[in-house]
Amino acid sequence: MEFSELIRTGQAQAELLRGPEMPPLRGTLCVTGHHLLLSPGPQATPDLWLLLLRSVDSIEKRVAGDAGTITLRCKDLRVLQLDIEGVEATLDIARSIEALSSLESVITSFPFFYRPKGLRLGEAWHFHPPERYYKRIARETRAWRLSEANEDFSLCPSYPRAVIVPRAVDDDALARSARFRQGGRFPVLSYYHAPRGTVLLRSSQPLTGPQKLRCAADEELLRAVLAEARPGARGFIVDTRSAQAAKQARMTGGGTEAKAAYPGWKRLHRPLERGRPLQESFVRLMEACGDPEQSMDRWLSRLDGCRWLSHVKEALSTACLAAQGMEWEGACILVHGAEGTDSTLLVTSLAQLILDPLSRTMAGFQELIEREWIQHEAPIFLLFLDCVWQLGRQFPLSLEFGEGMLLALFDHSYASPFGTFLCNSEKERCLCEVRTRTHSLWSGLNQPKEQRKLRNPLYVPNPLAIWPSVEPQSLRLWQGLFLRWTHPPEPSEVAWEKVWQIATDQKTEGSQPTDSASEPQP
Repeated sequence: MEFSELIRTGQAQAELLRGPEMPPLRGTLCVTGHHLLLSPGPQATPDLWLLLLRSVDSIEKRVAGDAGTITLRCKDLRVLQLDIEGVEATLDIARSIEALSSLESVITSFPFFYRPKGLRLGEAWHFHPPERYYKRIARETRAWRLSEANEDFSLCPSYPRAVIVPRAVDDDALARSARFRQGGRFPVLSYYHAPRGTVLLRSSQPLTGPQKLRCAADEELLRAVLAEARPGARGFIVDTRSAQAAKQARMTGGGTEAKAAYPGWKRLHRPLERGRPLQESFVRLMEACGDPEQSMDRWLSRLDGCRWLSHVKEALSTACLAAQGMEWEGACILVHGAEGTDSTLLVTSLAQLILDPLSRTMAGFQELIEREWIQHEAPIFLLFLDCVWQLGRQFPLSLEFGEGMLLALFDHSYASPFGTFLCNSEKERCLCEVRTRTHSLWSGLNQPKEQRKLRNPLYVPNPLAIWPSVEPQSLRLWQGLFLRWTHPPEPSEVAWEKVWQIATDQKTEGSQPTDSASEPQP
C-alpha cells in the first residue's frame, strides 16, 4: 500500500489555532505520509509548523457554509484547531488524517524513514544491553548468572534474549517455570541491592488454577533466591492485585503462590489500578485541566474526583514498601500482578530509583527505562513519569535529569521519530529489525545541545536512599505536563536557562549546593 492512496487532498489554505497563549498561524496546509505541515506565506514567519500524524489521538470535524473546522486531540495533550477553506477539502483532509494516524503496521511508521544529519543507524542501541548490567552485578556477587535460555524467545516472547537468574537454577528449570507463569514471565532479577545483598524480582502470576497446581521448578527457583541471599533470608511477594482479584484469577487459570509451596515467602497485596479505571482517571483529569472557565472550587473538586493523585500516592507507597523490605529488613522482593507488566514495572522501577543512586543519573535512568519498560502502555508509563517528577520535586538535588527529560520521554513514548518505544517486546523489535533500521532515542537525547535542556543543573550525587513523602500536602499536580498547553507558566526553556546560569555562577564562585538523604519533605 502506498501512502498516496490514503491522501484524499494534498493541500489546502488553513488557519491553525494552537492554544490560548500562542498566535494563530495561517498558510498552506499539506498532508504527507507521516506529517501534517503548515507553511506560512512569505510575508509571515519562515518557520514551518510540523505535526507527526502518529501523535493524533482523535479527530473531530464540522462544516459550515463554504469552510470547515478540524479539531485534533493529540497524545501529547495538545488540542489543535484547523480552520480550512472549502468543505470538500476539510472532509478530505480529515479522512486522510484519520487513515494515516491509525496505520497499524510498525514498519511503515516514521522511525523507519527518519534519517537525521549527524546520526548513524545502529548508534546508541548498544548503550544499555543487559550484559552490561549483569557485569555490574557480577562484581558484587557470584550468586547470579546471565541466561540465554530465551535466545529464540521460545520461553517468553516479551522477555529479552538474555535474563539474569540464580546461578543454582539451570535452563531446564527456567523453561518449566516459564510454562507455569502467565505469558512465560518467570521470575527474573530486576535489581541487586548490594548494600544488603538482597534482590528485586519481577514475574507474572503462577498458573495454579482451581486445582491449585504446583510447579517444582518454580518453587526451586524462588527457594534458590533466598538461599543465595544469606542463611535464613526471607522474601515478600508484593501482589499488585487485591486479595479478591487474585482469588478470582484462580477461577480462570491464574492464582497466587501457595504459602506451603514457597516456604520463606510471604504474600502482601497492594492493589494498584490499571487498564480502564486508570485510563478513565486520566481522561477526567484532562477534562478538568482543559476547562478554563471553571471556578477554583470546581477545579479542586474535579481534581480530587479524578483520583489521579491517589494513583500517584498508591504507586509511590507500594514502591516504598518494596524498597523498605530490601533496605530495612534485608528481604528479597518479588513483584507481580496478573501479566507481570504495567503495574509490576511501575513498582520495580520506582523502587530502584528510591534505592539506587546510579538509577538517578542520566545514564542510569536511560538504562532503567530500556531494561524495565519493555511495554509502554498508556497511561501507566505516564503514571511512572509523574511519580518520578514527584521524587524530583521532593529531592531537587538527587536526580541528574530534570523535568525536560521526563517531558521528552512522555512525548516520544506515544509518537516519535526514533525507534526506542516501538513494539511491545524484544521479539517484535527483532522481527521488525528496529535496532538496525531505526535510530535510538538516546542517540538524539544525548547530543550536547539537547543535554542542557534535560539535565538538572543542581544535581549533586546522593549515595543514600531517598524516601518520598506521600502525604496529600506533599504530592502536587504536575503542571509542567498537564497544564503546559492550556495554562503555560514561564517558558520552560527560559526558566531552565536561568537555573543553569545561577548554578554555573555558583560553581564559578566556588560555592556548590549540597544534598542529603534527609532533605525536608513538604
